[in-house]
Amino acid sequence: MSVYAIIGGTGLTQLEGLNIRQALPMNTPYGAPSADILVGDYAGREVLFLARHGHPHRLAPHKVNYRANLWALKQAGAQSILAVNAVGGIHTDMGTGHFCVPHQLIDYTSGREHTFFADDLEHVTHIDFSFPYSEPLREKLIGALAAEGCAYSSYGVYGATQGPRLETAAEIVRLERDGCDIVGMTGMPEAALARELELEYACLALVVNPAAGKTTAVITMAEIEQAIVDGMDKVKATLARVLTS
Repeated sequence: MSVYAIIGGTGLTQLEGLNIRQALPMNTPYGAPSADILVGDYAGREVLFLARHGHPHRLAPHKVNYRANLWALKQAGAQSILAVNAVGGIHTDMGTGHFCVPHQLIDYTSGREHTFFADDLEHVTHIDFSFPYSEPLREKLIGALAAEGCAYSSYGVYGATQGPRLETAAEIVRLERDGCDIVGMTGMPEAALARELELEYACLALVVNPAAGKTTAVITMAEIEQAIVDGMDKVKATLARVLTS
């Protein structure tokens, strides 16, 4: 039986209902992860939990130590990663409160430590990243969303931007032209690092705002935060279904 780890993004710095048995203050060759790895029982199953941005939420997307996070989860015994991400909606189907289980991504980030294969190598290593998400894990998320009656898309292209600012309307036009359906700031290098460590990885994306230029209104943090609050119960219920499937 696979050991699951949940990486909580914005709005999920702690997992309500997780019966914590142990907090692991991990250290790695790449530094400290964002927070202690919590080991506990959730929905009747042992699970690992890591707050991507720290607890409390304090690390901007470009400041997250993604290498340390993934390495620590692997060392703690994780085999499958369920990554929760708050995103902006580009495609017309991706309205606020909609879920997406992306099948592809495009990386627009820069300057992030994005690989374990960088220094002191005996030989250069290239991973196959043609399909960045685990299909079996995606199918479990899709099945759970359907069972919960959530509005969701079973496919989508995630555009990963640098942040921490939101994008310009022109940048969203470019992302849409490139084929992106949703936009976020934490999808990479997390997914690639998981692949390098041979961890199964899939993303549960909650749309919390229309992307720049997709609305005439100003995008406010208050509206984003409210959308996150409104969607978290469905996020938790979906994760619980995956863990018990």
